[in-house]
Amino acid sequence: MDFYKGEETDGVRFSWNRWPTSRVEATRKLLVPLGAMYTPLHQSPELTKVPYPPLRCKGLCNAILNPYCSIAAPFKTWVCPFCLQHNQFPNHYSGISDVHKPAELYPNLTTIEYELPTNDTALPIYLFVVDIGLPDDELRALTDSLTMSLSLIPENAYVGLITFGSMVQLYELGFTACPKSYVFRGNAPFKATTLIDKLGSAESMNLMSKKFLVPANECEFHLTSILEEIQKDPCRVSSDKRPLRCTGMAFSVAVSLLQAIAPNTGARIMSFIGGPATQGPGIVVGEELKEPIRSHNDIQKGKAKYSSKAYQYYKSIGEQAVSSGHAIDIFSCSLDQVGLYEMREMVKLTGGFMVLADAFSHPMFQQSFQKIFTRDTDASLKLGYNAEIQVVTSMYLKVCGAIGHMSSKGAKTSCVSENEIGIGGTSSWKICGLDQNSTFAFYFEIANQHNNQMPPDSSGLIQFITSYQNAAGKQIVRVTTVKRDWVDNNAPIQHLTQGFDQETSAVLMARLAIFKTENEELQDITRWLDKMLIKLVSRYADYKKEDIRSFNLSENFSIYPTFMFHLRRSNFLQVFNNSPDESSFYRFMLNRENVSNSLVMIQPTLEKYTFNGPPRPEVLSASSISNDSILLLDTFFHVLIFSGETIAQWRKAGYDKDPNYQNFRDLLIAPKQDAAAILKERFPYPRYIECDQHSGEARFLLATIDPNITHTNNIPQDPSKGEIVFTEDVNLHVFLEHLKKFAVQS
Repeated sequence: MDFYKGEETDGVRFSWNRWPTSRVEATRKLLVPLGAMYTPLHQSPELTKVPYPPLRCKGLCNAILNPYCSIAAPFKTWVCPFCLQHNQFPNHYSGISDVHKPAELYPNLTTIEYELPTNDTALPIYLFVVDIGLPDDELRALTDSLTMSLSLIPENAYVGLITFGSMVQLYELGFTACPKSYVFRGNAPFKATTLIDKLGSAESMNLMSKKFLVPANECEFHLTSILEEIQKDPCRVSSDKRPLRCTGMAFSVAVSLLQAIAPNTGARIMSFIGGPATQGPGIVVGEELKEPIRSHNDIQKGKAKYSSKAYQYYKSIGEQAVSSGHAIDIFSCSLDQVGLYEMREMVKLTGGFMVLADAFSHPMFQQSFQKIFTRDTDASLKLGYNAEIQVVTSMYLKVCGAIGHMSSKGAKTSCVSENEIGIGGTSSWKICGLDQNSTFAFYFEIANQHNNQMPPDSSGLIQFITSYQNAAGKQIVRVTTVKRDWVDNNAPIQHLTQGFDQETSAVLMARLAIFKTENEELQDITRWLDKMLIKLVSRYADYKKEDIRSFNLSENFSIYPTFMFHLRRSNFLQVFNNSPDESSFYRFMLNRENVSNSLVMIQPTLEKYTFNGPPRPEVLSASSISNDSILLLDTFFHVLIFSGETIAQWRKAGYDKDPNYQNFRDLLIAPKQDAAAILKERFPYPRYIECDQHSGEARFLLATIDPNITHTNNIPQDPSKGEIVFTEDVNLHVFLEHLKKFAVQS
């Protein structure tokens, strides 16, 4: 079954593409949750756009006209397939017939985009929140990047500036005689009403007043001048203390300003942070350098002094931004932690970006920042603002919830299940920021009773309705309607298993596991993954009881256990050697990417380059490492070129510069070209590493591969078999053997 076709045309992939007809059968057979990965802004070359509003069903479902509706052309009526409501076509559909149909009724147009014929709203707002507690060289690199961005932002889009260190400064860009700003104390309590009292009435601060937010083409010169003159925070601190940063206060001023000036208007609060908050609300560590910032161990043992209170504070900031439809982005650039762990919910709730880099002068920040402003084929930004996703399901099907960067709208319609998974109890979610990679996991359940016979030739239907403001200020509604067949309970099991998509299933399970990390112990989550995997393979593998040698797993289930093996070992569930900020970033990214990108995170890809032919994919194991080859590892977060010991010696000897060894020079260039292609497309920009066998940075590869050759099983040690990994971790072969053993015993 072609699972990729639905992703190419509609941006949708399901874990199961054929469904049991009752709740009981689904519980017995669907041992991976029934779910879908949906990318609302997926760009298909076949996408149809129409310049009129959608036609909605008058019934309770509120679904939109789609190819699965039945129409009675002579009577100018249509029947909604979701609630079976009969609807009358409006007068402007008077020419409809079996031959002349509107675009949304063509069977191949399962995704259609409506541009609402309303007055254009204001173009999106970009409010920069800049940390000035940085070293001079870092502050200059940051302001240079912000100046560059002014040429990438749409000319009529509104821009604002806030800086923070020991105090918060809000710049009045509409006053051009000289730089003018309003100052807020960093350690004082703050309320939104304080902003109104200090700056004037909400009416005098509205968007059209062009006081604090000004169109980019009108303030470019003035804002550039301000950015060039920004100095490091004047409040000096001694060498044994951290710089004063009132990060929480800066976010509060930014969110309150936009809430007062531009509620329900597309906006991004783009924050650039180079260190942890050390004063005021949202503090994550004290000023004294002798006081270390919290670790995973501190959090687990309840010794993180500020974390819980800071998390709640930033979460409340996120909820405030959601109520006005504004996204919050964090660009964290520091060798130390800045508090992403505490601030994560603020970004997740609003659908913002999160970028983690070493410095503002590093390509990881600069390239990632530029990619946000990448233009589409029609020269518009590939972004959506102030969005909402509604899910409508047909009879016998209910939505349990969703996992992704969104927040619940609390719309408990008839298609909402009592069984909540992720953000549940609703059929509608708010998403303040969208881009072409924003992907959401939706979970469903079969609600039909076991003794209730399905109508013959019926199908299950799901409709995703996404409303958003595009970068040009237009209001857009994108509608995707998908259909899947029911499988009769008495049909051979192969009818169901042929619809199993093991790649999507692995990603849906990974998102569930990450969602559980908020409230459950990591050991319990790993046991749950193991239990679910054993149940699945024992149900669908062919074997004789108690005979492990007879075990055989069909092709469309065969690599699912490998995904689970790598997920268990990944940075998403293992926190050893990672800070809380790094773990938060890794989990954040898995919760926003599509299936293919998520799989690279779960099970990285490995390419091998040798003199014997073109590069070829390699198994992610220690036996793939050899002295006379080059490996290209892509973990999504890292792109690493690993040269074998012999290759490294030849390169250091300069053989690649000798014309007689052109083939060696070509071998060195090939992985660099492929790595450059990955770096060009990836967001955020990955860490790029070149290393040699036995070097310190080779640890990035050794920590990722399957440790099938270790100091205990390679005796006497033979380097020709591959790289020896010093670890006590279980390798893939042992993992699969244990899995088979438990499966045949079940």
